Amino acid sequence: MNRIALMILKNLHRVPGVFGKLAHYGKNAHKYTEREMCDHIAKIAKLAVAGGNVDLKVFGVENIPADDGFVMYGNHQGLFDVVAIYATCPRPLASVFKKELENKPLIKDVIACTKSFAMDRDDVRQSLTVIQSVIKEVKAGRNYLIFPEGTRSKKGNVMGESHGGSFRCAIKSKCPIQPVAFIDSFKVLDQKGSKPVEVQIHYLEPILYEEYKDMKTNEVAALVKSRIQAVIDENVD
Repeated sequence: MNRIALMILKNLHRVPGVFGKLAHYGKNAHKYTEREMCDHIAKIAKLAVAGGNVDLKVFGVENIPADDGFVMYGNHQGLFDVVAIYATCPRPLASVFKKELENKPLIKDVIACTKSFAMDRDDVRQSLTVIQSVIKEVKAGRNYLIFPEGTRSKKGNVMGESHGGSFRCAIKSKCPIQPVAFIDSFKVLDQKGSKPVEVQIHYLEPILYEEYKDMKTNEVAALVKSRIQAVIDENVD
């Protein structure tokens, strides 16, 4: 059975209520707090994890900054990555999505609720506008999730190249960088079948501005990538 179908089937009696409420939030986001809407998204994510035969192992939640105004950077393995984040991260998070997703059912409501940005990587001007907007919002105390590889890795637990430009958001904001490592996340929604699968998510120690302030964007990208890949290598059999 397809795993998404299994997630829906196991939560069939909840689907109308939780998705209906998500759609309501998406259309009326200005009426609700970010915390309230993110809590509902977290509820949906946790239902998906439980219904999808996913044993989600979480490490290092205590490393996530207690104060808002940070950028979380993670390796990108598949569609399940964002689900895992919203199911486990206790802090409200917005994201930078690829533009192709902005009108997809459910995803468009998540974007609206989290006040996230859709980036068109083929449009340099639009991409720069998004980066500037994220910088402004992080300085104002909002938190963002960014996948610096720009697309899903095709090599499972081996990261692709990180784009240095993704780290301008943190550098210009002078904020903590929160690395996060996904292990075997690609097995959930990017492979066929619905057999039980174990996924690990590791929240690493944050990298404070004082540690990277004298680095160039590509050097920061290399630093974050090396720390994430090291955790992956330590925990893959």
